[in-house]
Parts: sequence; structure tokens; C-alpha cells
Amino acid sequence: MHPHDPILQRRLPETTGLDRLPGTAPVGPADWILRDEAFAGQMALRDRLITERPGDVLRLAAPARDAADELLDEVLGTVIGRDGYSLGEARVTRPDGVTVTIDRAAPLATAGRLVQEDLCLLTRGESGEHLLTGAVLCFPASWSLADKFNRPLTRIHDPVKEYDGAVARRVQRLFDAIRPAIPLVRFNLLRYADPALHQPLAEGAHRERPGRGGYLRSERQCLLRLPNTGAVVFSIHTYVVRAPDK
Repeated sequence: MHPHDPILQRRLPETTGLDRLPGTAPVGPADWILRDEAFAGQMALRDRLITERPGDVLRLAAPARDAADELLDEVLGTVIGRDGYSLGEARVTRPDGVTVTIDRAAPLATAGRLVQEDLCLLTRGESGEHLLTGAVLCFPASWSLADKFNRPLTRIHDPVKEYDGAVARRVQRLFDAIRPAIPLVRFNLLRYADPALHQPLAEGAHRERPGRGGYLRSERQCLLRLPNTGAVVFSIHTYVVRAPDK
């Protein structure tokens, strides 16, 4: 693959009934992490972003450090033993042959180099609402980690017109009800002119809208409760395919 070729999947996942806020369905305990045909390309890009631009793609609030450590353990427990992953002494070899050192001093960076998913940590604030207190976010779809970090869910979703008070209450009830070992999944679907995976956008800015053709971008979003810290993991597996020219 040429460095400037788009990183694409062949097809989008099935999203029927799971693309409306806050529609979700349960998935298997290990199925919050997936690997698809774009793994090698996406992981090479993740490696570059995490290594060369950590200030853009990584954030962790001090109170969420225990949750970040638990998240890394959850990721390791989910992928070790899967086809293509092997565990060595303080390192993991991925299905693409790249070896990643398990750096306990950098739990989110390490986790973000093991799987295709972006990983966000949400912890309950004093008001009872969940806040975004940690993330490894390599593939933002028109939002900025700097804008959303340490903000509550309602503030994070301010630009989303459909996210009104009623939806906010339903989402908070959903977060409160998530149980360990029973992840939930939902999807979104948007049309983009640019297939780039790393597309941060400052709040209030507008992205280019495609005409005919372009690309379809879908996020498989999972919610998982960490059993010890009680933090909620919001994982994002990004798919990009060429859109039909119509």
C-alpha cells in the first residue's frame, strides 16, 4: 500500500436498528474488540500518531489513572490467545507482526497500539454525570479530543442537534445500567469527502460535505463497564468504504 492510499474496508458492518440515539444491543464479552481486513493499515497509522503526535491523540486525567491501568489489563485479557496475537515477556506481537512493549507507565498508549479501536474512558463526576477523563483517540470523526476532554456527556454532545434533554437522560440511564462482562454496541453512519481516518475538527468548525460518491464512514461503538474501577469504556472501531456514486 502506498503511504497516501486510503485505508479502506471492503464493506460496512450491519447496522440495522443500531444507528439511532441511543439504540444499543448486547454483544459477547470479548466482542467489543474486533479485527478486520484493514488491521495492518490502521495499526501502522495508529503507531505513527501515538509515537509522533501523542499530544493530539492521548489524554488522561490523574483521577482516571487506575481506570486506565484496568483498561490495559482488559485489552490484554481480550486479545491474548486470539489468532495472530502472542505474548512474550513484557511484550505482545500483533497479527501484523509488529511487537509492542507493554509499558505500564503509559497504559492508554500501549492499549491503543494493540487494537484497531479508539478507547475512551468515562468516569462519574460529582454531579452524577459521566465525564471523558481519558482517551487514546487516533481516528476522530470531526471532533477534537482537546475540546471534549474532562467534559460531561451533555457538554460533549452540545453540537449534536438530536442530543436533547430527553436523549441525554436516556443516555445517562444507559451508562448507569451497564454491567461488567455485558458490552453494548451501536453504530453511526456518515458520508465524507475525505477518507482520512484522522480527522479532528475544532468545535464550531464545519467539515467539507461530499457531493456524489465520496466515502461512507461508520463507527462501531461499544460500551463496557470495568469491574474494579466502575469506569465505562467507550470503544470506537472505524470503517471507511467507497460510497456508491449516486
